Amino acid sequence: MNKVVEILSNGGVALLPTDTVYGLLASPLHPKAVAKIFALKARPVVKNLPVLVADAAQITALGVQLTPRIKKLLAMRHGALTMVLPISNAPQWLAGRKEVAVRIPQDAYLRALLEATSPLLATSANASGHETPAAVPDILAQLTGAPDIVVNDGPRTGQPSTLIDTQTTPFTVLRRGAISEEDLKEILAL
Repeated sequence: MNKVVEILSNGGVALLPTDTVYGLLASPLHPKAVAKIFALKARPVVKNLPVLVADAAQITALGVQLTPRIKKLLAMRHGALTMVLPISNAPQWLAGRKEVAVRIPQDAYLRALLEATSPLLATSANASGHETPAAVPDILAQLTGAPDIVVNDGPRTGQPSTLIDTQTTPFTVLRRGAISEEDLKEILAL
């Protein structure tokens, strides 16, 4: 953990297991690290990167106002859920954006990392437009270069997170993923 925190804090990119699939993570405070994620994936820079946070306090620090509806959603504790949230009064690294995609992972290691680093930009570890491989060697073969640190915790066979837009009533499902149909119905009923 200490080595990963050090590398991320100094502007590196990490390939880490998450509670869904492997991800590429970087501190938003290091523009070169963010650019490296886009380059590694060959991802168009017009597509914003989602943000991983440890808790609701880190969401608020992004300039998101937690409405009663969003608070109810957060209380459900669906770690495999990415939420598009409206932002205002955002930190400098989110300047110009009106919304941000945010996820609180269920994985205790990842949440502890986020507590140590603050929010991190994160995206699935795959070439843009391709499925995320389960195994690290296959991931590295897809990328255009190497991350600064790789944590290999064996294959990850999970699905990507479910993505919803919370700015609509009812919420809009933008991508189906790891959230079960039953849980998704409960979420959409808010």
